Amino acid sequence: MPFLPRPQYDWQLATRTLALGRNTLVMGILNVTPDSFSDGGHFYHPADQTSRAVEHGLEMLDRGAHLLDIGGESTRPDATPLSAAQEQDRVLPVLTALRQERPQAVLSVDTYHAATAREALAAGADVINDVSGLTWDPAMPAACAPTPCGVVLMHSRGTPQDWRTLAPSPPNDLLPEILAGLRQRVALAAAAGIASTRLVLDPGFGFGKLGAKNFTLHARLEQLHTLGLPVLVGTSRKGFLGQAIAPLHRGASPTATDRLAATLASCTAAVLAGAHLLRVHDVLPALEAAAIADAILDAH
Repeated sequence: MPFLPRPQYDWQLATRTLALGRNTLVMGILNVTPDSFSDGGHFYHPADQTSRAVEHGLEMLDRGAHLLDIGGESTRPDATPLSAAQEQDRVLPVLTALRQERPQAVLSVDTYHAATAREALAAGADVINDVSGLTWDPAMPAACAPTPCGVVLMHSRGTPQDWRTLAPSPPNDLLPEILAGLRQRVALAAAAGIASTRLVLDPGFGFGKLGAKNFTLHARLEQLHTLGLPVLVGTSRKGFLGQAIAPLHRGASPTATDRLAATLASCTAAVLAGAHLLRVHDVLPALEAAAIADAILDAH
């Protein structure tokens, strides 16, 4: 089956507009956490967390990242929730330092706390990336509405504390459930006065989608285009990729940092299905994979 042309959009941010769909954009993941599943503690240390994180953020920008996503709270299964104040202590100094170092960089903050969103926007964030799609903190829609920032709405089934015991969706119900959930999240944004031109949708790979069900989502990803909004995909280093390649590693899932090739395969498939943005740990390899996928789309 030939690949379909990718829909094009103009994503409205606070100070600029990003063209989506002409070329794939890559969002670099900057975790300022001690416990994220892949790189927890790598860029977090109480004594020098800001300098380590800023250095890594600048490195990703220098490697070609189109935007950075700064997160202070892990959302791995069974992760311990943070207060908004704890999250801000981790995120805001990094955001402020990066804004000073690179005034033109596009900076996103990964949070579901309305208080953090307000502080981050005041400190110069361009995007709020809410893994709950405005649903875990009822004040989040109103926090995002007054500032014309970009908003990423993710679909999540349950919370990190639920995922190990969450019942799987029947195979034929997974995409309808995700589509219905994203429609609800878009409606929440609209009711708060957040224009659709500010929205990007993320189907939430791994966020309550169990094991191989993530490949069902992958295979049917193009259905998200029925919602008429740009799509972000974040599969970088995730567990379902490790499970799929475990037979090649004596039956054991490779560590998160050893899932690069699997991540790139997933990124390529996502772009060919019409994803506009990729959220990744490894920026340059993802840019290379996206360049090949973009060339294939251009040759349709």
